[in-house]
Amino acid sequence: MPRLALIATLLAAALLAGCEMLGMESPEKLAAAREAEGRAVGAACRHAARAIEDCYILNKRIDKAAIFAGWRDMNDYMRENKIDAVAPQLLAQLAMAKVAEAKAAEAKAAEAKAAEAKPADAKASEADDGAADKRGAATAKPKDAKARSS
Repeated sequence: MPRLALIATLLAAALLAGCEMLGMESPEKLAAAREAEGRAVGAACRHAARAIEDCYILNKRIDKAAIFAGWRDMNDYMRENKIDAVAPQLLAQLAMAKVAEAKAAEAKAAEAKAAEAKPADAKASEADDGAADKRGAATAKPKDAKARSS
């Protein structure tokens, strides 16, 4: 019986040793992963020339100490290697898209105003054209009459 208990204990230990293979992570691994993620976010913020406060606001779920550690490490690295910060391209593209969208909206508004003004001008010009046509028709008849009589 003692051998059976020993075998069962060894078997249980072997099975529990494989828990990592099943996707169960230990709290130490989770903490290390969160720390690494925070450092990576902080480093990325520094490389993108973001202020540390902005980085905290944009990444509320990440530990501030880890963000700061990554930001500080990247700052030291960039100074040592004389690396310039990279301006975020996505924000510039979004700003340009908003400007283009605003210009398109202004053009549509100007078109709409012009379209509203045209019918009023067109009505006035149609009225003038109609009067000119009536006058032209009145003067054309006598000319036709003279042509017929000659």
